[in-house]
Amino acid sequence: MPETPFTELRKFVAPEFIFGNGARNLAGRYAANLGARKALVVTDPGVMAAGWAGDVIESLQECGIPHVLFSDLTPNPRAEAVMRGAEIYLSEGCNAIVAVGGGSPMDCAKGIGIVSTTGRHILEFEGVDRVPVPGPPLICVPTTAGTSADVSQFAIITDARERVKIAIVSKSVVPDVALVDPVTLASMDAHLTACTGLDALTHAIEAFVSNASSPVTDLHALEAIRLICGNLTDCLARPDDLELRGRIMLGSLEAGLAFSNAILGAVHAMAHSLGGFLDLPHGECNAILLGHVIAYNFPAAADRYARIGEAMGLDLRGMAQSSRARAILQAVADLRRSAGIDRRLGDLGVRPDDIHMLGKKAIKDPCMVTNPRRPNLRDIEVIYEEAL
Repeated sequence: MPETPFTELRKFVAPEFIFGNGARNLAGRYAANLGARKALVVTDPGVMAAGWAGDVIESLQECGIPHVLFSDLTPNPRAEAVMRGAEIYLSEGCNAIVAVGGGSPMDCAKGIGIVSTTGRHILEFEGVDRVPVPGPPLICVPTTAGTSADVSQFAIITDARERVKIAIVSKSVVPDVALVDPVTLASMDAHLTACTGLDALTHAIEAFVSNASSPVTDLHALEAIRLICGNLTDCLARPDDLELRGRIMLGSLEAGLAFSNAILGAVHAMAHSLGGFLDLPHGECNAILLGHVIAYNFPAAADRYARIGEAMGLDLRGMAQSSRARAILQAVADLRRSAGIDRRLGDLGVRPDDIHMLGKKAIKDPCMVTNPRRPNLRDIEVIYEEAL
């Protein structure tokens, strides 16, 4: 894969973001700045129980902004939830949305914004640049360090009837403000910390080898890889260390800025297929697939993967290409193992009979377009088979 020329046209979109301890408490001030008269707060029961949604609501109240709560969400946000949320948004006379949580509340909030301004069903917007008008003001407060939906132009929604996840990619769904507060990570358990951390690492790696990468996305992707690989294991060992949590949160933010603009690749296309078909955890699917996709892609982007290996802390000087590939794959496997993510797809309930259907769905995913090597259906099936 040749380097992207510095003069090749690329665009870069990102919201205003505030990073640091206590950022969540600025929600009311920013909502007021955006002209909010009444806000729909989109969250989930776990985030409510942890108290983070309560902090955000208190911030809104302090600024005199009434709110309506919508928290009836599943881990993989479904189209039905988006449509219910939009109905509540409109019937309650809201004019702004505040999302508090991981990828599910934030993606659902983006979908609600699309539906509330277009009056159309959310599933009509699958693909790239298909949202015709901006949504209402959207503030995102992430409480995990993985999805980066708070800074991305992606919304991933599950079509439960077709058992598939659809990707909506549009600058219209980029939030207006992201309040990125590492303190919120304190409520994540070890498994969620590991899954979301490896999800963020996958974002960074896929963005760096994407055929839509640029010098600007490269900067963010490589720094994300350094931060996550250098701190995830320690963060899992010392979960109360806010400095380590902050480094992982910053890594997730950097990865989000990279992939939102460079897009992703086969790992995410295949993980979306798994999540939609079998309702499986997204971050864990990415972690399981990552090494297998790197092995497949390596011949098409060997120099790029070598730079990834160096960002991971590997000394690849003087190595043949095959030796570099083995070293990088071993480092990815070691990080997975140290993070406690050791299951395979078969352990998650994927059966050999599912693979053809999964492959057919994955090959159509928009993320596959920017993969550095263009696979055919059988290539995708083989990768799934290797990960079983």
